[in-house]
Amino acid sequence: MRQLLFGAAAAVMLWAGSTAQAGRFHGVGYNYMPVSCCAPTSCYTTCKVERQTCYRTVYDTVCEPVQETVYRTVMDTTYQDVQQTCYRTVYEQACREEQYQVSRNLVETSYQEQQYTVQRPVYETQYQQQSYQVCRPVYETVNRPVTRTVMRPVTQVVNRPVTRTVYRQVMETVNQERCYTVMRPVTTMHNVNRVVGQWVDQPITIPGRVVPTMTRDCNGCPRISMTQCPPTVVNRRAWCPQVVQCQVPVTRMVPQVVRQNCPVQVCRVVPECVTENIQVQVCQMVAEQVTENCQTQVCRWVNETKTCQIPVRVCKMVSEVRTCRIPVQACKVVTETQTRRVPYCVAKQVPYTVTRRVASCTPRQEAVTVTRMVSKVVPRQVAYEVCRMVPVQACCDSSDGGCANGDCGTTTNYGSQMTPQPEATLQQTPTPTPARQPATTGPTT
Repeated sequence: MRQLLFGAAAAVMLWAGSTAQAGRFHGVGYNYMPVSCCAPTSCYTTCKVERQTCYRTVYDTVCEPVQETVYRTVMDTTYQDVQQTCYRTVYEQACREEQYQVSRNLVETSYQEQQYTVQRPVYETQYQQQSYQVCRPVYETVNRPVTRTVMRPVTQVVNRPVTRTVYRQVMETVNQERCYTVMRPVTTMHNVNRVVGQWVDQPITIPGRVVPTMTRDCNGCPRISMTQCPPTVVNRRAWCPQVVQCQVPVTRMVPQVVRQNCPVQVCRVVPECVTENIQVQVCQMVAEQVTENCQTQVCRWVNETKTCQIPVRVCKMVSEVRTCRIPVQACKVVTETQTRRVPYCVAKQVPYTVTRRVASCTPRQEAVTVTRMVSKVVPRQVAYEVCRMVPVQACCDSSDGGCANGDCGTTTNYGSQMTPQPEATLQQTPTPTPARQPATTGPTT
């Protein structure tokens, strides 16, 4: 609005300057003219600001979950019983007769007579006289003083310390271990599909504003014409989503056993030794020496010489001739034919039937429901305000009811000749944009 006022003021000053120069050239200035001469005598063009609300279409991209049913191939394992004939080797034992030659020793025994001389002992008994010493005991009775010790009891009262055990209760503080369960948070990472993206600059062309421009016509009179400024290219940031697999921490509570030492008062019985003096009557044995005359029988030995006859046995050898039979063995080799049974193994194939389970894979189609995010473009209308300058021709009223060109007293509006064009709708490929307020692209006042 300020620019329009400045433009109108400049146009009036330029027109006044040109008129003053024209008067100066003719010899008469504005100072010599009345005020009524400066009033406009014809219609002139002025500008009026018009505001119009236009609408443009903006496309927003939203993601909606869509469940689809897809089929995947699942292999099922089936087992079948198949009978198969196998052969195993069985060994049987058989015997065959075989003759062989054997040489054995044949021993024959014969006897021979032989004489030999033998020494036979003959024993005779003879007697011999021999003297020997003998000790004979002789017993005598003798009075002998005998000293002996006699124990006499003596009784006396003695203070004796007696130690006895007394149990006393003692209170103690003991650390007792207690176990309790607490829930501890454990964080694990899980793979999650997250929609991320980046901002992309998209060029948008904004048409230029229509501004009044001062021009001169063929007569040299200033005129205001509306000229449109060149368009402006503005970069608009658009959001391009992208699905990225990332790890998200998940915290769950895990029970954990915690051990804690808690002080607990415990009463326990402590044994204590107490010593007391107690009068005790003690009987003590005192030794005394007592001498007595006792008759004792004493034995003494007396030597005596005795004579005895001792029998002596004498041996002498006597020769004798004896006859004995001595066996003599003669050995000779005799050959014999013997028969023996030799075992041997015979192998034969025995058939048997074996049942085996044969696994086979059978494919089948299984329906699975999959949820995926589908991008959807949602159009919406965004209102914006357009300001433009509309040229208007104004005419002044004459006092005498006349006008220079004959159309005084009427006002002509040229605004209908310039219809505001709404901003072009973006026909480009819709790109996903986050939900935000659209920017106003129209001119501000």
